[in-house]
Amino acid sequence: MLSLVNVQVAYGSSRVLFDVNLEVLHGKIVTLLGRNGMGKTTTVRAIMGLVANRRGIVFDGASIDTATPEAIARRGVGLVPEGRMVFPTLTVRENLIATAAQRGGRNYWTLRRIYELFPRLAERANQYADTLSGGEQQMLAVGRALMTNPKLLILDEATEGLAPVVRGEIWRCIEALKEHGQSILLIDKNVNVLKRLADHHFILEKGRTVWSGDSAALQRDAATVQRYLGI
Repeated sequence: MLSLVNVQVAYGSSRVLFDVNLEVLHGKIVTLLGRNGMGKTTTVRAIMGLVANRRGIVFDGASIDTATPEAIARRGVGLVPEGRMVFPTLTVRENLIATAAQRGGRNYWTLRRIYELFPRLAERANQYADTLSGGEQQMLAVGRALMTNPKLLILDEATEGLAPVVRGEIWRCIEALKEHGQSILLIDKNVNVLKRLADHHFILEKGRTVWSGDSAALQRDAATVQRYLGI
């Protein structure tokens, strides 16, 4: 589904990513882990075509190194960005239908299904997005990305800043997406939950992939977790 091989990215003369390698297989949940400032969001920006001079990125069997963000989205990559970035002056319903699209005949995600996944959004369908709580805005951001019927869903800092009860609802949503067979690249700091949910993990350190393995390997390798993810 998605492959990054020796990806390098620079902002002007400042190199940020030096050697990033990761792979998301069809229907799997993969995490990108690392402390703040290690290159996770820049990796997402590279995948989405938001940085220049990138190479080594293949999505759905084709290189997207030179593709524009719009073209990458049309190919079937849906993003829930860090900070949510919902449309504040649109209602919940308007936010959802603004991005609705069919990708390669995929039309599973409709308003009805989004409301089934997040009943709270149905209750607030006619409410402006900037009046929602942070947790509700995150649900809306996820729903908006799903309305594009993506082949791959990327969630950048999926539960950052959310209350525990709302985090639980987001995790429930991700579990439901996993059962549905949605391919997901997930960035989050809740390693214990990620070990339960995800199929494979990649750890970044200073712009390089320094470790990869499944949840069992991550569970066994406590030293690695402490070295690269501990505070």
